[in-house]
Amino acid sequence: MLAAISIKNVSKSFSTEGQPILAFGPADLEVNEGDFVTLLGPSGCGKSTLLLMIAGLIPCSSGQIIMNQDEVLSPRHDIGMMFQDSTLVPWRSVLGNINLQLELRNLNPNDFQDKISELIESVSLKGYEHLRPHELSGGMQQRAALCQALIHEPKTLLLDEPLGKLDAMTRENIRKDLQNLWMNEKPTVLMVTHSIEEAVQMSSKVCVITPRPGLIDKIIEIKLPWPRDLEVKRSQEFADYMAEIQEVFQGYGVI
Repeated sequence: MLAAISIKNVSKSFSTEGQPILAFGPADLEVNEGDFVTLLGPSGCGKSTLLLMIAGLIPCSSGQIIMNQDEVLSPRHDIGMMFQDSTLVPWRSVLGNINLQLELRNLNPNDFQDKISELIESVSLKGYEHLRPHELSGGMQQRAALCQALIHEPKTLLLDEPLGKLDAMTRENIRKDLQNLWMNEKPTVLMVTHSIEEAVQMSSKVCVITPRPGLIDKIIEIKLPWPRDLEVKRSQEFADYMAEIQEVFQGYGVI
């Protein structure tokens, strides 16, 4: 299977008071086309740093990242990206924010009307298209941000703890939205989280990352049926995956 993302001996160091501090790596990882891979680790382990390097927003200190057969040397325009905090601009409506993603890529929003309607309906925002961010709940803002990340039909979606600040019920609902979108569109997804439950529920593979400096310690393939609904989450298999990952983190002394 063709690798959508290849990470080869990648590390990242920062300088503090003239002294280099290794924040992540070195690490190797291959993410196949259509995979939903989660980077799971404790706070400060460098998982978000790795995602920013993959996006081309910060450079690697060593190593090489290849995406869709091109080396990542600058910010990528062929990806969708979603952060923990909403990136919606406050002076535009939901529809205006989705259109903005197209405008920034010199694409005509009129050519994407069917796709926009489909995305908005798929995340239960139909009827809210003309509201501005301050008129939306946090969950609705993140749903709009998900539409914004997907409207230009990227092959790769990078998610940096996009559900981390939401309440439990809203988080579960958006997990369902995201899961359905992935099942239907099959983009390659790389998601950062510190939630073991979220990683097991959402992923085809979980990459367990050690405390800083983050190293990819273990890759666990999650062989659970889709969709990962309440019945799956109540299964013994789901509990076994949770326990396997918890034991790894107990070995680090972080839980």
